[in-house]
Amino acid sequence: MGFQLGRLAQLGFTLTATAALLAPTAHAADEFEYVAMGDSAAAGPLIPDPDPNLLCFRSTVNYPRVVAEALGAELTDVSCSGATIADFTGKQHGIVPPQYDALDDRTDLVTITVGGNDVSLVPAVVSCVNLLPEPVGSSCADEFTAGGGDELAARIKAFAPRFDEVLDQIQRRAPKAEIVVVGYGTYLRPGGCYPKEPLWSRDADYIQSSVDKLSAVLAQRAAAHGARFVDLGPVSKGHDVCAPPKNKYYEGVIPTSAAAPLHPNAKGMRAFGETVAKAIQPPQNS
Repeated sequence: MGFQLGRLAQLGFTLTATAALLAPTAHAADEFEYVAMGDSAAAGPLIPDPDPNLLCFRSTVNYPRVVAEALGAELTDVSCSGATIADFTGKQHGIVPPQYDALDDRTDLVTITVGGNDVSLVPAVVSCVNLLPEPVGSSCADEFTAGGGDELAARIKAFAPRFDEVLDQIQRRAPKAEIVVVGYGTYLRPGGCYPKEPLWSRDADYIQSSVDKLSAVLAQRAAAHGARFVDLGPVSKGHDVCAPPKNKYYEGVIPTSAAAPLHPNAKGMRAFGETVAKAIQPPQNS
């Protein structure tokens, strides 16, 4: 009798343990798996609080977190400040795993913001800084368009086929996933706001037009691949670096809140995440 009770107890323990092991698997099958890819425009450098991967300067309140919260999704955020397309296949900083590694056939949603570093937009903006008014100094717009060309426009055009390859790879690695390409927003209003932000008026317009060209390429290539595009230009209009601190979504050359210069702040990330989430068809509960 004691032996039988012991066997029953052991069987009960085995069944309980087995159920415990199986339960997470069953739950995982019902989860909406979301992978966020991209550069600092997605990662949110220097916005409190940082996540444990300090190399990527990734915030725990960036737009992917807002999207995941709104959709009730299980988020794998591999966005990383400084990322280029090369970091999707190779290790960033020699340590951070390739962003493509986060994708598989269980992935339901992918968001991606990339291109700014591939075309060197931030260094271009830095080259436009003039602490003194015209004619002292030089115009970056004049330099980038010398000889009748447009250096930034040429870089953006060359980026397009490389982004096609990215979308092909995502579709191949995550065949069930909805792909959402998120553009770059309105960093600078028409004419800028010199000297509040030390970019001459024509240089501010040139930089924003280049940002808009990059977003237009992202939109075009997304459409060509059957992906969704979310335009952050309208939602960020009036919330550019020239706006009062309480209204701005982007920080200027000298930030007025905790965020990297020339990057979104926490307010911006909240607004962008809500915009992206509204554009996505929410998962249907079975």
